[in-house]
Amino acid sequence: MTASSEHVDSWYAASALPHKTFPALSGEVATDVCIVGGGYTGLSTAIHLRKLGFSVTLLEAERVGWGASGRNGGHVGTGQRADQEDLEQWVGLGAAKDLWRLGLEAVDLVVNLIDEFNIECELGVGNLHLAAKRKHTKGLQQEVEHLSKAYGYDQMRFVDATETAWMTTATHQHGALLDLGARHLHPLKYAFGLAKAADLLGTEIFEDSRVLSYDESKDGQVQVKTDSGLVKARFLVLACNGYLGNLEPRIAGNIMPINNFILATEPLSEAQQKAVCRDNFSLSDSLFVINYWKLSGDGRLLFGGGETYGAKFPKNIARFVWPHMLKIYPNLADVAVEHGWGGTLGITMNRMPDFGRLGRRTFYAQGFSGHGVPTATMAGYLLAAAISGDTDDFSRMASVPTRRFPGGTLLRRPGQVAGMLFYSLLDRIGG
Repeated sequence: MTASSEHVDSWYAASALPHKTFPALSGEVATDVCIVGGGYTGLSTAIHLRKLGFSVTLLEAERVGWGASGRNGGHVGTGQRADQEDLEQWVGLGAAKDLWRLGLEAVDLVVNLIDEFNIECELGVGNLHLAAKRKHTKGLQQEVEHLSKAYGYDQMRFVDATETAWMTTATHQHGALLDLGARHLHPLKYAFGLAKAADLLGTEIFEDSRVLSYDESKDGQVQVKTDSGLVKARFLVLACNGYLGNLEPRIAGNIMPINNFILATEPLSEAQQKAVCRDNFSLSDSLFVINYWKLSGDGRLLFGGGETYGAKFPKNIARFVWPHMLKIYPNLADVAVEHGWGGTLGITMNRMPDFGRLGRRTFYAQGFSGHGVPTATMAGYLLAAAISGDTDDFSRMASVPTRRFPGGTLLRRPGQVAGMLFYSLLDRIGG
């Protein structure tokens, strides 16, 4: 069975080598830790728990890497998803510096896991974040200055409009931030590599094993039920993110699932690739409804743009994303599109991840808000540390105030959609 037959029809699935198929859970299993979710969070948690000597059982409703972990833009950004100046206002400068440190360590963790387990996933260096409006340039310049002075970060610089135009033919750009501390990769190959590592370390992985319910009141254990099996564990990790559904109502209202979409062109000529970006950087822009893109290992443009907030995806995803790409690269109007796909991610009100603990035995991390490759990987490391008794950095992440969406899961979508549409309007007007 090939990866492309197991996952959504994307360029990622078409270009990744087939991965091992894991069986569905059948019968009863006893373990130290049961993990629900086979994306970056769950797989990273499994790897780090096994290194600490815990027995681990991981349950995935579909296939490992099936959700956002196998469909995202592949950007590995530095810092946190929220701006550092916002974090300083929320938690103070000292705590904000700890969060910045964790953001940098998250990128290092991704790179170290790739090196340790020899994961071939097209790892590249650098992100060029473009000012989509002239008025955005001042904020980008101030960000560089602030990160340099307050945090000692020297991997980022402001690129003026002239140099930006030399680096990319992207239109309507007025300068950029070049962050050489950032990375980018093939997200599904990375997920498959983490799954292989977790498996080699002795994790019991079960696919096609959707969790129906759990109960942590039984004899000091958590009992986790699927339609064909039962896991008894000392601890439980909920690593479901945008696919949490109704499994745990106490935290479901902390996030809102939204859908984002990507297209992949045919392989571009060398000249077209240079027009996208003279260097092999990932790229993004400063709009609220962000566009993000990069070149694949075989020279395709992978462009993410547009999002929806309902349960349904557009009928023709490539056609939905196409206008967003053409606004930035009208010179690629004659290029063929070979793939279009979407995925669901979890966002929070403040764009910071939601870490926490329910009762004595259940831990969770969710709501990575488009920053999931590094942050979800780091979440796994911190979850494993917390379960082993080292809660310092897990508590630092959990200490950022989490605001539930108004109205909880019932009314969160209408209010958030109204807000997103407002900011989308601002993206389209003014300079």
